[in-house]
Order: sequence, then C-alpha cells, then structure tokens
Amino acid sequence: MADFSSDYGLSSAGGSEKAESAELQRLIAIEQQKAQFQAQVHNFTDVCWDKCMDKPSSKLDSRTETCLESCVERFIDTTLTITNRFSQMVQKGGHM
Repeated sequence: MADFSSDYGLSSAGGSEKAESAELQRLIAIEQQKAQFQAQVHNFTDVCWDKCMDKPSSKLDSRTETCLESCVERFIDTTLTITNRFSQMVQKGGHM
C-alpha cells in the first residue's frame, strides 16, 4: 500500500517549513543587526555632538570638525575592541 504522506507531498512540507523558518530567522537577525547599528550611530552622534559642539552655526569650524572625527573614531575603536574581546571570550567558553 502506498504511503499517504508521500503520495500527496506532505512529507516535504515539513522540510519547506523548516527552510522558511531558517530564512525568516536569518532575515530577523539581519534586521536586528541593522537596528543595533542604527542605535550605535545614534549613540555616538549624541555623545560626540555634546562633547564637540559649543554653539551650533551654519558651518563647522575646523576645531569642531576635528573633534567630531576624533570622537567618532575613538567610539568606533572602543566598540570594536569590546566586541572583539567578547567574541574571544565566547569562543574560549568564558563567561562575561
């Protein structure tokens, strides 16, 4: 007697659902990374703006521009250092 689920393609539906679920999880992870990146940009914009802007004007002077560039670079370097350190700890099985 023939297998009912294979005759009607039901056994492959589970595999398709798993693939769709995996793809959905991948897309969610990408969107979460985008949101995290946007939050970081917002954070260092706030921090660096408060640190470097004395008085808003129509044009940045060279001191303010240099301060903003340095602030953002330090912020990125620090974030990368922390991220790399956590990654190393996870790979070694360390606890945070």
